[in-house]
Amino acid sequence: MKSNIVIFWILTAYMVLLASVYTVWNIIEHGYIEWAGSTTILLSGGLTAFIAVYLMLVQRKQGGVLTEDLLDSDIDDGDPELGEFSPWSWWPLFLALAISLVILGMCIGFNFWFSFLTIPLVLVGVVGWVYEYYRGNFAR
Repeated sequence: MKSNIVIFWILTAYMVLLASVYTVWNIIEHGYIEWAGSTTILLSGGLTAFIAVYLMLVQRKQGGVLTEDLLDSDIDDGDPELGEFSPWSWWPLFLALAISLVILGMCIGFNFWFSFLTIPLVLVGVVGWVYEYYRGNFAR
């Protein structure tokens, strides 16, 4: 995490320097400040500073060094359990198809009727994916 903090502070310094160079360059070239670009670059630096401060607070709250920061640690030392995944489940594929049909209805001339008729498929996909362990052979 220490390396991530350093990277984000470097990005913050770079964005602030880039915003000042961009602003001065616009004043020299055009005679006025181009507010959209200057503000965007400066706020990008602010966002990277937010992330750096957040990571610093998280590191302080943990009260120790992560296994990723130790030089003698292996990859398996910091391997967490990510959860339970169903490699045989078809519900994510069905849900992706249903959502893509809804979005397709919005994109092609905003066919409201097509999107409206495919929204129940999205609801079926969400309910099926959430409750797949409550029916059939895999019920608990």
